[in-house]
Amino acid sequence: MTERKSKIKILLGTSTFSEEDKDPLLKLLGMGFEVVENPFKRRLTKDELINLLPGVSGIIAGLEPLDRDVLKNSELKVISRCGSGLSNVDLDAAKEFGVTVKNTPTAPIEAVAELTVGCLLSILRHIRQMDASLHNNKWFKIIGRQLNGMNVAVIGFGNIGQRVAQLLNAFGADIYAVDPAYSGKVSGFPVVDLDDALKAADVITLHCSGEKCLLGKSQFDLMKDGVYILNAARGGLIDEGALIAALDSGRVAGAWLDTFQSEPYSGALLKYKQVILTPHIGSYTSECRRNMEMEAVDNLIEALRKIL
Repeated sequence: MTERKSKIKILLGTSTFSEEDKDPLLKLLGMGFEVVENPFKRRLTKDELINLLPGVSGIIAGLEPLDRDVLKNSELKVISRCGSGLSNVDLDAAKEFGVTVKNTPTAPIEAVAELTVGCLLSILRHIRQMDASLHNNKWFKIIGRQLNGMNVAVIGFGNIGQRVAQLLNAFGADIYAVDPAYSGKVSGFPVVDLDDALKAADVITLHCSGEKCLLGKSQFDLMKDGVYILNAARGGLIDEGALIAALDSGRVAGAWLDTFQSEPYSGALLKYKQVILTPHIGSYTSECRRNMEMEAVDNLIEALRKIL
């Protein structure tokens, strides 16, 4: 690799890379790589990705669609995901075509967990609405809810889900874990099936992988009136039409969404004041971005050294 490194082309697939801290980019450049930046500064479409990949050996990946068709028609050797989830990568195809896949499973834990708790508190206490009123010189109070004593269903009990459970438990919330990988108890929290969790929950927070819809009309029908929904995982996990119907009926009292099937998001949820919408910023803290990006760079370099 040392002799060929000046010829190795790396694509930065993430919408932003090394903006907060230049060290990850400087490390790539210092290794002599030819770096191709994402020219659109958003999630790449399949066609855009295909057009950028010729001659590329490695990608610092965001959530662009690295499916079988893309991998088959590329020269990729390494996919280094800047993040924990791999649902956008066809892992079977990657194995078939000899593409090494790496991710950064621990780097986003604290940032995503803290944002989840912060947005839940904002929803429960109507902080956003009252702040807007007071900035318009209106002294307007809305009575809220408190976490203490609430039942919280944490769907997806990996690193992030478990950290969210710990933080919410510290407020006195009762936690129910939902994850097919576990049974009994995990980290002291009971594991229950999805339907039972939905029936009991005051708050439902999603931290699972994959794009398969988990919360559709039949699942919303199981929920209590006045439930709160949080999604820091993947946009496809919630049927948006079913969520809107549940918001209109009062079944869902409030929600926070950080991920969407189509991004940038411009859909019907924009008109719902009881819904907080954030532009996929779960990992957007200076500490997290630096650690995650540097880990992704190190993973890429290590994998390429073994291959080239």
